Amino acid sequence: MRPILALVAFFVLVALAASFGAQFGPGAWYAGLAKPSWNPPNWLFGPVWTVLYIAIAVAGWLVWKRSGERLTPVLGLWIAQLALNAAWSWLFFGLRRPDLALVDILALLACIVAFVVMARRLSPAASWLFVPYALWVTFATALNATIWRLNP
Repeated sequence: MRPILALVAFFVLVALAASFGAQFGPGAWYAGLAKPSWNPPNWLFGPVWTVLYIAIAVAGWLVWKRSGERLTPVLGLWIAQLALNAAWSWLFFGLRRPDLALVDILALLACIVAFVVMARRLSPAASWLFVPYALWVTFATALNATIWRLNP
């Protein structure tokens, strides 16, 4: 596959995951939950995730190129994190299950960290592109856990 077509494919995969998750946005239920004082305003999530999704797509593409354009364990982690990422919104907002979403986001964070470590050998740039994602998901994990604790 031509590299530019592959890059487009990675962006499409990320856009599909993001679109799936966007179906389950915060609404009246979320607005009514008790949240910590450090909960960011809702408007912040869109811009942050846009930047992160771009980095996720490029990182996956870089690893794919450096992997000889084949599926490898590190690309398996990339696919797993994308699926877990999409599932979180469905679990948290769609099913209104912060407890299940917490399990999902912990698995997501583990995949992200594993990707950072494993991708470093193939593409340091891909690894670094996942660092802001890891930091944001660490913050989101703490937020998810706190919301779950505050809303038994």
